[in-house]
Amino acid sequence: MTSHQRTFSTKRRAAAWLVHLFTASGAVFALLTFNAIHHGQYILAFWFMGAAIAIDSFDGTLARWANTKEAAAKIDGALLDNIIDYANYVLAPAFFLVVSDLLPPYTRLLGASIVVLASAYQFTQPDAKTKDHFFKGFPSYWNIVVFYLFFWQMSPLVNLTIVLLLAVLVFVPIKYVYPSRLDYLSHNLWVQWAMFIATLLWGAATAALLWIYPATNRLLVALSVGYAVCYALVSIYRTFVPLDGVALDELPRRKIFIPGRKERTNVQANRRPG
Repeated sequence: MTSHQRTFSTKRRAAAWLVHLFTASGAVFALLTFNAIHHGQYILAFWFMGAAIAIDSFDGTLARWANTKEAAAKIDGALLDNIIDYANYVLAPAFFLVVSDLLPPYTRLLGASIVVLASAYQFTQPDAKTKDHFFKGFPSYWNIVVFYLFFWQMSPLVNLTIVLLLAVLVFVPIKYVYPSRLDYLSHNLWVQWAMFIATLLWGAATAALLWIYPATNRLLVALSVGYAVCYALVSIYRTFVPLDGVALDELPRRKIFIPGRKERTNVQANRRPG
């Protein structure tokens, strides 16, 4: 029996539709984020952004488990995910830049416009995800960028410079680590697990920094910022020193779940930022 002829139980179909609903709930958190930003509740807005990231981190695993592609075939899960991602990773943080004082007053709308336009390119380029499972160009982690700009409280001009630099990096073909495909980061399973644990520590440390804000903690800052620096350095390294010795498509698929956007294919795999 071919895949398109397969039948699924009512429970399996219900599970698949619930997974799509779980993904779609990210749109609700996008609305909550916009509302919190509009009312100047910036800390609450970051919690909603974090919730959206958490949903984006789990729904891919759930979708594969429920086989949503076949059991709920009327919904294009990849397209749904891209729509939700653009709202949460791009539009919400861009709106934050417009209404907050992170950027100079006369550049806020311009800076946010550059963010959404550069990200529109990033989301729609056919090769945004490389054959060896990396993101090509800065993968629109604007919600995370806005958090760090808010936390560091630097001058608006410095913030604007950072935003413009990252927007330019969208077009620079640096390969950024795909957090849910660490089997393509290294052949060494220990390296894969080290990156996995580091990502978990980053998430916990960043959430803790948000919890204690405006107070701070050097260890939490070191963990959060240290991971971001490590992520950038590893990405640059893998750009110039790709894995060799084994055909990339023949690598053993030891999948480790890590917070980040799920794998998608070709044109619909363009984000992400996961």
